[in-house]
Amino acid sequence: MADIKVIIPAYNEGDSIGHVVSKIPKSVSEIIVVNNNSTDDTVTNAQNAGATVLTENKRGYGYACLKGMDYIAKQSKQPDIIVFIDGDYSDYPEELDKIVAPILNQKMDFVIGARKKELREAGSMTFPQIFGNELATFLMRIFFRAKFTDLGPFRAIRYEKLKELQMEDKTYGWTVEMQLKALRKKLAYTEVPVRYKKRIGVSKVSGTVKGAIFAGVKILGWIFKYSIK
Repeated sequence: MADIKVIIPAYNEGDSIGHVVSKIPKSVSEIIVVNNNSTDDTVTNAQNAGATVLTENKRGYGYACLKGMDYIAKQSKQPDIIVFIDGDYSDYPEELDKIVAPILNQKMDFVIGARKKELREAGSMTFPQIFGNELATFLMRIFFRAKFTDLGPFRAIRYEKLKELQMEDKTYGWTVEMQLKALRKKLAYTEVPVRYKKRIGVSKVSGTVKGAIFAGVKILGWIFKYSIK
């Protein structure tokens, strides 16, 4: 049986994190919640739900993900697959088995949970999210002949392949960096349609004008950086 670990970046997700952790299938060997300077009860609720909780004081989605990866790298037994999912309960954690299936059964290296319109709850994605996803994936098709349709945060990747990507983005560009580097490394990838619902709480990215602008600039920056390499 494959050893699967989950990394969940979390900033003030006290109302949702327990739901996320408790809904993750038991096939997962460890759930790692990275507390990213939360001021609510994120830590307590994550621990009560059975997660390993780490602390990353530097604010940023990428910082939190890198903290989780560093923790795993220091373990004596390395996992086969890493799954990333947000802590806001907008994804359906119970669909994790569907996300990892192409890696287990089809020799894929990397899988994105694609938030297809017909599977999304009305209002679950904001206009900046929808526009940003469509623009980013359109540019990736133009520049790299990519087949991605989404930058969805619910994703799975072989651990050995993840290490090869040498991830570095500290904030909003984490997801697109991973996809661009997967293309550059010629990883075998696919998308799996997943359901998506309104998050619990307010988004730190798409829920603010500042967050949406910074995320857009970061995503486009990564795409154009790789297009001229």
